[in-house]
Amino acid sequence: MNDAQRNIPHGRDWLEQVFHCQAARSGGVIRRQIVDVEREVGVRAFVAEVERRHFRLVRTPRHFVIVCDSGQIEVVC
Repeated sequence: MNDAQRNIPHGRDWLEQVFHCQAARSGGVIRRQIVDVEREVGVRAFVAEVERRHFRLVRTPRHFVIVCDSGQIEVVC
């Protein structure tokens, strides 16, 4: 069974799925591996979508962390 048969989203569909999860709708936090973002939509498209939604984006060596809120962020430690 291939990905199309399993209905696994790719590209723009993948991006839409990321931002339609409960965390995105409720002001929560989403984490995605950078390698997955690069494979599915590319970093530019991903960052553009985060900016369009006025969310905040943090990059670690392996992950993107999206704070689904446009408010101020404080790094505590």
